[in-house]
Amino acid sequence: MSDVTGMELIRSRRGLSAKIAAELGITRGAVAQWNVVPPQYCPIIEEAFGIPREELRPDIFLKPENAGVAA
Repeated sequence: MSDVTGMELIRSRRGLSAKIAAELGITRGAVAQWNVVPPQYCPIIEEAFGIPREELRPDIFLKPENAGVAA
């Protein structure tokens, strides 16, 4: 697993925060205040921008190859 958080990934891509804000109908400032991506927005961001929800919130969403595997 990468050590890059979902928010670091978003912030590293120029203009992506503004595009996400527009897609979600919220302000850029609201996105800038996120410490982590709110889980309810992960499916929307995944569909609109192609960033897998597992990368946005690996603490909540399992990668497909790990789904259903007992720890």
